[in-house]
This record gives sequence, structure tokens and C-alpha cells, in this order.
Amino acid sequence: MNKLPSQITTGSDGEAFEAAASDYRRLLLLRGMAALLFAFLVFFWPKLTLTGLAMLWGGYSLVDGVLALVAAIVGRGGAPRLWLGLIGSAGLVCAAGTLFALDDVTAHLVGIISIWAITIGAMQVWAALELRKAVDGHWILVLDGLGALLFGLALAFWPDLRAEALLWLIGWFAAAVGSLLVSVGYWLGRTTP
Repeated sequence: MNKLPSQITTGSDGEAFEAAASDYRRLLLLRGMAALLFAFLVFFWPKLTLTGLAMLWGGYSLVDGVLALVAAIVGRGGAPRLWLGLIGSAGLVCAAGTLFALDDVTAHLVGIISIWAITIGAMQVWAALELRKAVDGHWILVLDGLGALLFGLALAFWPDLRAEALLWLIGWFAAAVGSLLVSVGYWLGRTTP
């Protein structure tokens, strides 16, 4: 029963996963590249302010939300469309908040990112547990979801971080999530025909 993480089970669950994997491989790669670009900008933007971070995060949320919603709308029946719709909606709400209330978002950025990370993490763990019947490597998505949950909880428990610490924490989280999403997208490309 010990299968390699790259092996996919057969049957209706396996077929549904293969259909979803082929549809969402590009989505994971694009979301991962967007997160990596966000991390790069956070790390290398000279003298990035909290307002600048809020604007960057709003842009990242917009891109991530649009990608997830488009995938939810055009996805096949076996795909995790509800999960993608919720993630996309969360991203668009955050982006809209940044666009229409930048000062408020900047003042409460740590709390907003904390809630967003906890929500996204919970949805990713839920989706990974749904996929556990179809793929042995679902633990990768569980790890990503748990990482987002822990990040969100860390921000919730330490909301008064200094600006430099906040920038580095958010940058490293974005880099980790982006790397994981790109890895999963690449892995799906190797496991599906």
C-alpha cells in the first residue's frame, strides 16, 4: 500500500483528479509565480513602506483572486470549483479593500493578512483532505495549508511587529507558498498524462 507520492489511484476518484490536475496545473504555476514575484518585490523594493506593502499585497490579492475565480468558472465538474471560488472571492475582497480604503487597510494590514492567511489555509487543508482519496501526495497541499494557518495565527498573536520584521515575515511566507505552488504544479505535470 506504500505508493510513491507521484502515483495516482485509479477509478472514478483518480480520473476526477487527473481531469482537475490537467486543468489546474497552470493555475498552480501562475499563482506560485505571482507569489514569488510578490516575495521578490517585498525583499528588493528599496525602502518599502507599510503603505507600499499594502499596495503590493492588494495587487497580489487581485492577481491571485482573478486566477482562482477564472479557474473556478471554467473548471470541469470534477475540479475543486467551490474551493477555488472561495479563494478567488477572498482575494478580490482584499484587493477591493486595498483599492477603496488604502489608509484603513494600511492601519490594519497585519490583521487583514492574518485573517486572509487563516481562511486560505483552512480552505487548502479542506481541499487536500478531499483529494486524499485520489492522490497519495495530498500531504503537500496539507503542508501548504498548515503553513498558511500557522502564518496567520502568528500574525494574529503578534500584531505589533516592527515594520522590518513584518516585511521579512510576509516575504518569506510568500516565497514559501510560491515555491510550493510551483512545485505542486510541476509535480502534477509529471504525474498526469
